[in-house]
Amino acid sequence: MPFTYNRTVRFSDTDAAGLVYFANVLSICHEAYEASLEASSINMKDFFSNTSVAFPIVHADVDFFRPMFCGDKLAISLIPQKVGVDKFEIAYEVVVDNVMVAKAVTRHVCIEVSSRSKRELSGELMRWLETNRRDAESAERRRSREAM
Repeated sequence: MPFTYNRTVRFSDTDAAGLVYFANVLSICHEAYEASLEASSINMKDFFSNTSVAFPIVHADVDFFRPMFCGDKLAISLIPQKVGVDKFEIAYEVVVDNVMVAKAVTRHVCIEVSSRSKRELSGELMRWLETNRRDAESAERRRSREAM
């Protein structure tokens, strides 16, 4: 089963029209990413305050299918995958009441902080990627069996 993060849309997530402000969707997706790391027993303080390695986002995009409003109960599923020795992507699906309302993608690159040069993904992150890939594949197999 892909990792799923549940969250309620807050008033502060919305714009003057009462809809979730577009940039806040990426922020909410990042919360899901952080929750996934934590669920995999990755120490958040160590991961994000590591002074030698960082994982900046080098690409992000979001597609919106339906509006999201204050009070909506979101289920954000994420599927990370390795896309190179130094890169990974996370695909997010944002669902409200079993209806997909948005999809997002973030691409991250592993860098050495001091030189800003790319470096291979750490073993800890590789384990997180592998665990989530297996979970997503299992869920996909289960869905395809149910469809038969």
